[in-house]
Amino acid sequence: QFAATLDVSFEFIAFKWPSWLRDSHGAHFGIRGDRQRLIWAHKILFLDIIFPLDLQRIIFLDADLTIRGDLLELYTMDLGGAPYAFTPFCSGQRVNTETAGYRFWDTGFWKGHLQEQPYHISALFVVDLVTFRQQSVGDTLRGIYHSMAGDPSSLSNLDQDLPNYAQHSVHIKALPPDWLWCESWCNNDSKTTAKAIDLCQNPKTKENKVQMAKRIISEWPVLDEEASAMITSNAKLGHHEL
Repeated sequence: QFAATLDVSFEFIAFKWPSWLRDSHGAHFGIRGDRQRLIWAHKILFLDIIFPLDLQRIIFLDADLTIRGDLLELYTMDLGGAPYAFTPFCSGQRVNTETAGYRFWDTGFWKGHLQEQPYHISALFVVDLVTFRQQSVGDTLRGIYHSMAGDPSSLSNLDQDLPNYAQHSVHIKALPPDWLWCESWCNNDSKTTAKAIDLCQNPKTKENKVQMAKRIISEWPVLDEEASAMITSNAKLGHHEL
């Protein structure tokens, strides 16, 4: 009913977690009983095998993103031979200085590992599935995951840490910074040209995402009203059909 109202189409996919990525007890290896980690794992580990072979490119969007730009720009963008493209976290003059102390990738292990390469956010990314498969990126990511995920202190932010860690062997195309603005890490001056706004949690304030959306996204009341109206309408239709 949502699809009909918005004039879009959608499809479901089914995927069975591979047996070689299960531990001695038959549980998902490296997931630690965490449903969120299981979602993250499917999001990044199996991109080469969960989609039909005739699909050439995908764009992943977090559910809490508000898109202001044209996604066709991303779908047709030249990735320069890279298998995927992510937006680096805000840096330089775009940084939110109030949360600068929480930028873990600027210190310690991550600073040494990245070696001047940026740390990217995984709320939005583009995947060239043809290149991804040709370069066997899926095998590379799964191999790294298998070697690291047994350590409880590794890959804490699985869907983000894994591609960032693998940068030395799997190149990431950096999207223009306007393609991911997040108040937690970016200053307000950089918001004016944002093409996508993400409600990533503020590590300092822990603000509720709905409250954050109402405060920082001017079009949120209209979007929320439209969605609520569709939910109400569909609920009434479903009740009538029953």
